[in-house]
Amino acid sequence: MKSFYITDAGRVRSHNEDSVTIVKNASSEHLMIVADGMGGHRAGEVASSMVVSQIGSRFQKLSTIGSKQDAVNWLRENVKEVNSNILKYSNEHPEAAGLGTTCVMALLTKDFLMFVNIGDSSGFVFKDGKLKKITKDHTLVNFLVESGDLSPDEAINHPKKNVLMKALGASDQCELDIFDVDTNIDAIMLSSDGLTNMLSFEQIERVLNETDINIENKLIKLVKKCNVRGGLDNISIALLIKNGKGGDLA
Repeated sequence: MKSFYITDAGRVRSHNEDSVTIVKNASSEHLMIVADGMGGHRAGEVASSMVVSQIGSRFQKLSTIGSKQDAVNWLRENVKEVNSNILKYSNEHPEAAGLGTTCVMALLTKDFLMFVNIGDSSGFVFKDGKLKKITKDHTLVNFLVESGDLSPDEAINHPKKNVLMKALGASDQCELDIFDVDTNIDAIMLSSDGLTNMLSFEQIERVLNETDINIENKLIKLVKKCNVRGGLDNISIALLIKNGKGGDLA
């Protein structure tokens, strides 16, 4: 397997509130995390960093995540704890009002692949040259689309596109969406909305399918494309190649 991750402040934001990592444990099971923070006085980067550092470091210390149900329980317990830590930080630092973060994770073992998310950072699988989104955004606009009150085309440039319905640090309740995914895929990609708001799935696919550049340069190229288009938000991407075919996804 090959993996690489990247994060960039973009061209508009004065600092980067995203956090991203890819870690593995003693059994070579992989955990990918992208968190997109929010809040005053740079508190967003505190919240996103708490998610990545706390959950990532604990995963690295595991000998194995165990069964699929063990993994679900572990992820829920650790997300619940980090949510409590974010709320505690917010209560102890009044200047950090609005502190919170999205979170999307992918957990890959030899037996299963699982995605979890809260917020609007995205999880994808890549297979046979096609990118497929697995997670669902917890946004007001996506809720309106799913309820039939808004069309997908109307949602693209809706003024309330980034209004979140769920995030870590927003309340004591932090219900995760959990997706059990077929492991017969070529790659896994996670990203913050700084990527998906600037590039279409087709534009991302084209870069991933390029055969003359390696995995690191593919992600660097995606970030550059976002910035050329304005770089309106922080941009974070994590990519893990599970099954590279020939020169594809090298």
